[in-house]
Amino acid sequence: MTDAASEEVADQVEISCQACGSTLLLDSNLRTTVCPYCASPSVIERPPSANRPAPSFVVGFVVDHDRAAEAVRSWISSTSIFARSDFKQAAPELTRGVYLPAYLYGAVADSNYSARIGENYTETETYTTTDSKGNTVTRTRTVTKTEYRSLSGDHSTYIVDVVVTASAGVTNEALEAIEPFDLRALRRYEPSFISGWLAEDPSRSKDDCFQLSHDESVAKVEQMLHDFMPGDSHSGLQFETRLSQEVIDLVLLPVWSFAVRYAEDRPPVQILVNGQTGRVGGKVPISAIKVTIAVLIGVAIVGGFALAIASSH
Repeated sequence: MTDAASEEVADQVEISCQACGSTLLLDSNLRTTVCPYCASPSVIERPPSANRPAPSFVVGFVVDHDRAAEAVRSWISSTSIFARSDFKQAAPELTRGVYLPAYLYGAVADSNYSARIGENYTETETYTTTDSKGNTVTRTRTVTKTEYRSLSGDHSTYIVDVVVTASAGVTNEALEAIEPFDLRALRRYEPSFISGWLAEDPSRSKDDCFQLSHDESVAKVEQMLHDFMPGDSHSGLQFETRLSQEVIDLVLLPVWSFAVRYAEDRPPVQILVNGQTGRVGGKVPISAIKVTIAVLIGVAIVGGFALAIASSH
């Protein structure tokens, strides 16, 4: 690895390769490059700022290019029967393997809540019916009933390992599709970890990422409260959550990014692979024709059953 002297110009950074002296231009959101003349990798270290802090942690690549490509091909072939046929037959094109910037968030969540709790119990009841001979008979049966009561209280928990994207090129939904990352493998950031790889700087503001983290944490608390409720059922859960002792750190995550071009008149589909676990995620283009045919077949089957029943009476 070589260090690189840099000067930021508009949306590009001018760097000087310390191995051969060549002057290169690269996008200002990239943190690494490889000199095309001497193949020396460089890591551009900029002074940290509010929206571009220095990375705190990094998770290393485990899955190599060949394994990632095979995982994508297998994922495409196993997609829904309603996926477009040209998509299922398309060959994925490797865009890049990249260290993706994301924020790792943690906090303490204190909530107060109220809900209606349902407790089931059984009763034996008597009823009258008509038997096969037309006689009126009295019988008994066991029925389940629910008694409701009000419950309110406090709940406290730690929120850990919330990960949100800091890249404008990858939505939070797309990143969630390839989670989780095994954060036990976190290492303190050193430039040597990303040397020779593409690595992005954040292109989303820290405030936006903080809000994403906050919203995701509140959603986690809501699920925890649903799981925490006693009884056989509950309804009307209301809660208010306060987050404190919040921490948010920039982490670089290993991601393989592929593009699938399946039609000339459609944009390519972005498919991501978790560079640590091999998990694949992406949006599958659905065939409107296949869906329409399936609906028509379903209607025809239901209509056939209805006709058969009507004919039997």
